[in-house]
Amino acid sequence: MNNDIGIEIAADGVDVEAIVERIRKSVDEKIAAGLYADARIAAAERTNLAQLRNDEQFAGFYLQCLRDAVYVDISDFEIRERRAVLAPFLVRLKKAIWSLLKFYTYRLWSQQNQVNGLLVTGLESVDEKYAEKIRALEARIAELEKRLGGPPPAAPAG
Repeated sequence: MNNDIGIEIAADGVDVEAIVERIRKSVDEKIAAGLYADARIAAAERTNLAQLRNDEQFAGFYLQCLRDAVYVDISDFEIRERRAVLAPFLVRLKKAIWSLLKFYTYRLWSQQNQVNGLLVTGLESVDEKYAEKIRALEARIAELEKRLGGPPPAAPAG
């Protein structure tokens, strides 16, 4: 992961590294607890994806975000009204409007979910294909190095 700190803290007696480490530890604990397995977090992490591009974990992280956010939620939700005076009437009105909207948009949502699912499956398939190809090439390189007596000497830094 990228260890660059995006903010600067310049105050006497403040241990920036300790603060950053505490934040990372807290985030790791929350991820392990499943608190960040949400599409909203994936959306919030878009800015971090650019920093992860060179990281080996980028593809796995990105695919997990896609898996978590792939489907449009088409389920019903509770309709409430905070205004006490007209609450029963407004709730019925909102439910009627939602029923009409749901009727007209259900097909679109269903098609979008199908397309999203196919795209994620396709990306996962490509990722797995190239990961397997890389593993095979690395094994082949290791075998060739073994036959030749070890890896070639490192090129001088220049």
